[in-house]
Amino acid sequence: MLKIGITGGIGSGKSTVAKVFQTLGIPVFNADAAAKTIMNEDESLKEKIIQTFGEETYINGELNRKYLADIVFNNSFELEKLNALVHPAAINAAMVWAAKQTSAYVIKEAALLFEAGSGLGLDFIVGVTAPNALRIKRVMHREAITREEVLARMDKQIDEKIKMMLCDFVIVNDEQQMVIPQVLQLHQHFLEVAAKREV
Repeated sequence: MLKIGITGGIGSGKSTVAKVFQTLGIPVFNADAAAKTIMNEDESLKEKIIQTFGEETYINGELNRKYLADIVFNNSFELEKLNALVHPAAINAAMVWAAKQTSAYVIKEAALLFEAGSGLGLDFIVGVTAPNALRIKRVMHREAITREEVLARMDKQIDEKIKMMLCDFVIVNDEQQMVIPQVLQLHQHFLEVAAKREV
């Protein structure tokens, strides 16, 4: 079974692309959503997060995302501390999930595929890109945050151009080029590669 990664900067539209693959019957593991679940359900991890960031990190056992975001998105050292706690658990969850799938290939969607080292073991990585102005507009609308807050988050990720150069394939999601034909082409390619490996 092939393991494909999908990544892109915040607001690039990687979730939209992942949903198209899902519509084609391909299982998708959303690393960011999984990390949020793990942070709420893994008692050992919760204890470490509380020890690192304080009791206010959880309210009635639920992650206080606003409190934690205010700490980590303004301080790269604090963000690294959080990532060091969460990423190993999320990477392990992805491996356990992938082992249960039976399709020709699976997809792991993650914003920090390169930054977190969670791209290891993947056969191909697909990058999703969009112009910065469009990315900023999407995130401001989606999360109801300011332009400055979006820029601060973008600043914590690898530069978009560098990230796309590290990818095996790139999907352009600029609202000018159609996404579905780009996904269909890659889908066909991955099915063919998977079939050859099974021979």
